[in-house]
Amino acid sequence: MTMRERDELDVAVKAVREFETGIADNVELIELGEAEGDADIVRDAENALLELKQSARRQQIETLLSGEVDSNDCYVEIHSGAGGTESQDWANMLLRMYTRWAERRKFKVDVLEMHDGEEAGIKSATIQIKGHNAYGWLKTESGVHRLVRISPYDSAARRHTSFSSCWVYPVVDDSIEIEIREADLKVDTYRASGAGGQHVNTTDSAIRITHVPSGIIVACQQERSQHKNRATAMAMLKSRLYEMELQKREEAANAQSASKTDIGWGHQIRSYVLQPYQMVKDLRTGVESGQPSVVLDGDLDEFMEAALAQRVGVATDVAGD
Repeated sequence: MTMRERDELDVAVKAVREFETGIADNVELIELGEAEGDADIVRDAENALLELKQSARRQQIETLLSGEVDSNDCYVEIHSGAGGTESQDWANMLLRMYTRWAERRKFKVDVLEMHDGEEAGIKSATIQIKGHNAYGWLKTESGVHRLVRISPYDSAARRHTSFSSCWVYPVVDDSIEIEIREADLKVDTYRASGAGGQHVNTTDSAIRITHVPSGIIVACQQERSQHKNRATAMAMLKSRLYEMELQKREEAANAQSASKTDIGWGHQIRSYVLQPYQMVKDLRTGVESGQPSVVLDGDLDEFMEAALAQRVGVATDVAGD
């Protein structure tokens, strides 16, 4: 057993023991409060039990993260769709949403690559999110995201619909061997643009690698060193190829399943409507929120939980009970 597996088991066992202790302590407090006629004690203990229920629900969802790389860190790629400034601004909003989600969980976020839009927003960005079960939680976020709002860039204040995509794939370690032939790679160097440090626009340190057989393109401009950026880009490419294989396995396993979820570019998964009404709706699970500003600030757990439950064939009310 590896140290990582041991730590994960320790965390799981500790959570169950704390849950058991919490129930016993609060039930005892309720009995004490009722015996003494103290309504405040009873109310506080009941509220604590409700919090334990929410914690148990989250732990139940965590048990769904049993894939071979669900516990790994992950990469998140965001690309603006057609529509120029509108879509580029929407892509930037998605980048902020996932960054805020990660920060809520105390995960670390590193920006690996970013291309700014001409007027506002971003054309694309790649971030690495580091934290336990980062890939497991985020893997159902891959797909096309749709925004409907009154455009802040339209002088006539018309309603616009914008599309941007998100692609999530796991960080794979050296224990997973993936063969990549040098002859299958096209490597380009270019000058970094956007937020990237003091070396921006001074050296051709940024790297873009195209894997010709699959058409996968990865890029990194995080470091001053071209060699370090190349190493990071190669790690990203291995992860993309590994995620592609995982997706093929999942599609094969779910070929006969009526609840199969498509998770690729071109498949719209969620709509964020800011005008004429306020609503975020997941088109796969039916989960809705009437507070899009809260969702866009990173409150995504309800959507992720329902998508995870659906993906493994568990009734979605497990996540929304």
